[in-house]
Amino acid sequence: MEHFSFEGGYYEMGVRRGRIFRNNKVTFPLHLDTFQREHGEKSEKILRDIFPEVCEEIRGVSEETGVSYRELASWLLCMGCCMYNLEENIPVEIRGCTAFACSKDGSVIYGRNNDLPPCLRDGCKSEVYAPTGRKRFQLTTSSFINGEEGLNEHGLAVAMTFVMTRPEKIRPGLNACFLVRYLLEKADRAEDAARMLMGLPVSSNCNILIADKSGEMAVAECTPFKKRIRKAIDFGKNRIVCTVNSFTSDEMKPFDASGGNDYDSGKRYRTVMDSFFSHRNGDLIEMVERLLRGEYGFMCQYDDLPDFETVWSSVYDLNSLRIYRAEGDPRKKNFLTDDRLRDLIAGEAL
Repeated sequence: MEHFSFEGGYYEMGVRRGRIFRNNKVTFPLHLDTFQREHGEKSEKILRDIFPEVCEEIRGVSEETGVSYRELASWLLCMGCCMYNLEENIPVEIRGCTAFACSKDGSVIYGRNNDLPPCLRDGCKSEVYAPTGRKRFQLTTSSFINGEEGLNEHGLAVAMTFVMTRPEKIRPGLNACFLVRYLLEKADRAEDAARMLMGLPVSSNCNILIADKSGEMAVAECTPFKKRIRKAIDFGKNRIVCTVNSFTSDEMKPFDASGGNDYDSGKRYRTVMDSFFSHRNGDLIEMVERLLRGEYGFMCQYDDLPDFETVWSSVYDLNSLRIYRAEGDPRKKNFLTDDRLRDLIAGEAL
């Protein structure tokens, strides 16, 4: 996994990233078909209206690398949405992630396994952002500029999980990875993030998990046509919410196009929920790490799938802003502390 830090204006941050790409001879597989190109261009207009700053960051990358802005923005907006012609597109659109948040005795912890084809492992990134005059945050991503999960300076965690969508149901809008980035920059609390999300145009099916240091947490089950907030389950003063690669509520299940081909989402969901009930005594961070390693049931044991694995695991302490991450299969890699965001908030330079 690559570690980067970006600060300053959005265009300036994009230029710096573009320079890194150019110096390392990175190229982009911009193999979009007609539908994807049209979707991307229509979605870019929406993104520019809602989140013009991030479009300037994309422009900085495009101008520094000499890549068409229109093509680059369209490609980024198709990710996690309509990369459905798998043979011609990288990254291939298969994702098996698990994300959850839980609280116990005043501690609020977020955990995630990010499951992808192993060819994407080395390009994954953990990035700290300090945009001029905006919220500071840390983003983890298999792409760039957008991301699968993150934590901002106010102790708000936001994460996405992919849910398959029928191509004819996809609409122009923000994909799940840009929703994560938007909410990290714009919201202070889970309640604010949920309210903002309900007003945003979503391009395809996804789950968005939001949790803050006060213990507020929920999952928004999203389609281009409908959104539903699924609240956490309370057990006394403790609570938990989990999302996988399907819709959990009966109301939203008819929108799921996976046909059950979702990398054992049901097993992973049950493992998380059952583990919280059975193993919630003791240190919560240790429990979450053991859960992500698969010690309590099926989570990351994709050994029978040669082209699929957990490429990183994350644990966030929303109260302290401390991040623990295993960069690879958590059964083989240790969880190491990443305090870059915490140090930035404390006044240390990037």
